[in-house]
Amino acid sequence: MMRSIFILTCCLALACVTQAAENENQGKKKKGAAQGEQAQGQAGGKHGKMGRQGQGQGGQALGQGRARGLGQAPGAGRHLNAGQGGNAAAGIHRGAGQGRAANLQAAHANGGKAQIRHFNISRTRNVNIQSVKFNNNYRIAGAEHWGPRYAVFSAYRPQWHERIWWRSHFPRVVLIGGGYYYWNSGFWYPAWGYDPGHAFYPYDGPIYAYNDLPPDQVVANVQGTLKDQGYYTGEIDGQLGPLTRAAIASYQEEHGLATTSAIDQPTMESLGFAS
Repeated sequence: MMRSIFILTCCLALACVTQAAENENQGKKKKGAAQGEQAQGQAGGKHGKMGRQGQGQGGQALGQGRARGLGQAPGAGRHLNAGQGGNAAAGIHRGAGQGRAANLQAAHANGGKAQIRHFNISRTRNVNIQSVKFNNNYRIAGAEHWGPRYAVFSAYRPQWHERIWWRSHFPRVVLIGGGYYYWNSGFWYPAWGYDPGHAFYPYDGPIYAYNDLPPDQVVANVQGTLKDQGYYTGEIDGQLGPLTRAAIASYQEEHGLATTSAIDQPTMESLGFAS
């Protein structure tokens, strides 16, 4: 009996010790969890504080950036854009030059000779081009400095005669683009006075009569070739107006020719219209 009581007492004591240990472990777990939650809270608060500080600093930086953008940046931007624009323009210029060189090379691929084309153009005047006026004292400026191959330009003097005189001295006279032209020694010239009702001349000076072509077809072939090479952007009308003359001058300057702004033999040869 006493033995049974002793065993029961030991069992109860062991159960109490076990329960106490379990309670202690649960307490430690709860304490650890609480400490973990506290640490998470502290960390979260710290991160939140840091985040708010970062947002504040970011806002400050943004404000400074806006201030700089409104104050200093536009000027810097303008300089940068101007520089970039200059570089872009230089790139376009180089690209245009390279494209023109490629087109010129392609145009001269056939033995260095450009192809003569016949253009269907009007024989009447171009109302968008103003006619020059007759001036018997007119001289082509600078022609005396162009060299011996341009002698016809330095020697040119406008002449005013009536129809019978022109026909008796120059039997080859044609009506082109609203004005009469006479042929003499490989060049076409304005026949001033041949018919006062048809005296439209966009240019007062010689036009090289390449391959025995009439003046409008010579001009049209030059316009077409310069258009292919990127120098001329206007209409192919066979008339030596300001836009055509400016394109010729640009070509001449880039190819080391005398800047006559006219259709002369050296320019025609350079374009591939070799005689």
